[in-house]
Amino acid sequence: MKTPLAFILFIIFLLLVDYYFFQSFKIVASSGQRYKNWLSILYWSISVLSVAGFFFFFITDTHTLSRSFRIYFFSILIGVFLAKLLACFVFLIDDVRRIFQWTMIKLSQKAVVSNEEGISRSQFLSWMGVGLGATLFGSLLYGFSNKYNYQVRKLKVRFPNLPLPFKGLKIVQISDIHSGSLLDIQAVEKGLKKIHALKPDLILFTGDLVNDCATEMLPFQELFATLKAPLGVYSILGNHDYGDYVKWPIDGVTKTQNLENLKTLQKNMGWRLLMNEHVILEKDNQQIALIGIENWSNKARFPKYGKLMEAYKGTENISFKILMSHDPSHWDAEVRKGYKDIDLTLSGHTHGMQFGVEIPGMKWSPIQYVYPKWAGLYEEDGKKLYVNRGFGCLGYPGRVGVLPEITLIELDCQT
Repeated sequence: MKTPLAFILFIIFLLLVDYYFFQSFKIVASSGQRYKNWLSILYWSISVLSVAGFFFFFITDTHTLSRSFRIYFFSILIGVFLAKLLACFVFLIDDVRRIFQWTMIKLSQKAVVSNEEGISRSQFLSWMGVGLGATLFGSLLYGFSNKYNYQVRKLKVRFPNLPLPFKGLKIVQISDIHSGSLLDIQAVEKGLKKIHALKPDLILFTGDLVNDCATEMLPFQELFATLKAPLGVYSILGNHDYGDYVKWPIDGVTKTQNLENLKTLQKNMGWRLLMNEHVILEKDNQQIALIGIENWSNKARFPKYGKLMEAYKGTENISFKILMSHDPSHWDAEVRKGYKDIDLTLSGHTHGMQFGVEIPGMKWSPIQYVYPKWAGLYEEDGKKLYVNRGFGCLGYPGRVGVLPEITLIELDCQT
């Protein structure tokens, strides 16, 4: 089997990170001379197992393994790697400091006598780096317990042009179910009970029902079919729903057939899938437009299947419009520029990276450096975007700081 260059480079980088981390790990281990050799053996044993684990995933048909094993084992491997990488950034600070100090000594041709007492600066930074790495790894392990810790977020949004009969309309938005990563049906059922309890008038799903294959949703099809609302349940496709990230065919099913199976599955659940089209919702002889498009991203690595112009056509005379578009980068790139009468856009996609900090006065996640609008409500010129944090998970089977979300949006007339 031909080994891709990217994988070889990743393994080399992994080993370099291991070696660099070990140089500071030795400083920490030296404080316990009695166990120094055993700690070194333990360290390299874990490192060898990690590299072997990545090779195992590369050479094995992972679809033959249990989903639970694949998800958690691979996540632990990545968690160990990220913890070491974080620590190495701290070690790098110390190395840069020492290089600068050495350079200044050479330039001044003077000896510098250290006045440090107790623990040295290098020892402190080594301990801090190892501590930060351990904290990150511990947080990722703890995050496994948050995978089904669904949080209901409620907000009221006001619009001056909302038809009066739709005042108080309750919309539940869910996004990014990623059924291929769900393992506990009973835990998922508890999440859906939270949706039922909200008694929504309208339920909107903003894409990524599966990771890759339509069959991932089969164990949950009956459960999600229980979602009902007076004005209907509507859905769109996300980037993962097209099956772009795996090699087809799988079990004799082609990529094209998989997508058709996914469409049929949603129809059987009673969901109306909007494929670059719109529907008119009516109440007391007043109307609003619901527009749904296929995935459209302003990021190069994600597809542009959506055709907003096609979906928008026919809604020009409807005073209030809601757009369902999976990727929030679409809002700034196209919606706000060319479709200024779309009042509310609902997106998902980012998951809040499933990692971040959300406390009063502070909201941060690494994903914000890629997606400035990554979670929650945003407003420009009276038009609003809401980015749902996702119902499920992808890759890492957990949540740290950014919990899975069920959103209740209540529409109101601005007074």
